[in-house]
Amino acid sequence: MKKLKIGWAGLGNMGTPMAFNILNSGYELTVFNRSKDKEQELIAAGARSAKTLQDLASHCDVVFTMLSDDVAVKSVYNETDGLLSGGSEPGKLFIDMSTVAPETSRYLSALCRTKQVSFLDAPVSGSVQPAREGKLIILVGGEAQDFEKAKPVLDVLGKLALYLGSEGAGSSAKLAINYLLGINIQALAETVLFAEQNGISKENMLTIINEGACGNGIIKLKTPSVLADSFPSAFALKYIVKDLKLAKEAGLNSPLSAPLLNTFEAAAADGLGEEDLMAVIKYLRRS
Repeated sequence: MKKLKIGWAGLGNMGTPMAFNILNSGYELTVFNRSKDKEQELIAAGARSAKTLQDLASHCDVVFTMLSDDVAVKSVYNETDGLLSGGSEPGKLFIDMSTVAPETSRYLSALCRTKQVSFLDAPVSGSVQPAREGKLIILVGGEAQDFEKAKPVLDVLGKLALYLGSEGAGSSAKLAINYLLGINIQALAETVLFAEQNGISKENMLTIINEGACGNGIIKLKTPSVLADSFPSAFALKYIVKDLKLAKEAGLNSPLSAPLLNTFEAAAADGLGEEDLMAVIKYLRRS
């Protein structure tokens, strides 16, 4: 069977290592990024550069998009000069891996149907290191047959690809898991600061957490940055603000949701938006 030709639009911190995994798995890869300098490393490794989004769509069987927000995604899929601006070619599949509102995923799916092409929303749980290692968890919404077509490529990108239901289901699951992520991060920050206020070092408190039942993967992952008080961005704080707002717009109204969003919004306004979301501990320490 002919191997699928893969396209990739969006070469940020996550998109670039994910595109490399596809290329290194033997797929023919074509890339597009508005900032062309971000394409160079992949081109040097054997990828093709698309001149336009229409070129990307026409050349490839499956096109992945990995972008920063709803506005950027809609811009890339637009019918004027975007992925859907060319003539429809039934059988093509577009897969958006961005974290966007479920309503945006449903909108994009409907737009693709008018062009007689298929669409999956497939955001990921995991940050830059799992992206490099191909160990993301991929949360998929759309038609089951499209998921089956995409699964061999998704298996290159992640350790688990879950089919969750109709369009928008992947986006809903992503907002839910990022809500839990935000709770974990703020709870860790508050716990360490409370312990320090009462004479317990952060080293000892983190040992207590990580050696006991309260320890979990994300706390272990963030322990070195808390100990070093250094927060290089694996998942920028500004993006958890975006995602918590999207969750609120999608109906999240639980007791912890409002104060959680308020804290991260205040931390972003305090100049921490470009640092890792664990930098919320710096905001809480000085507030």
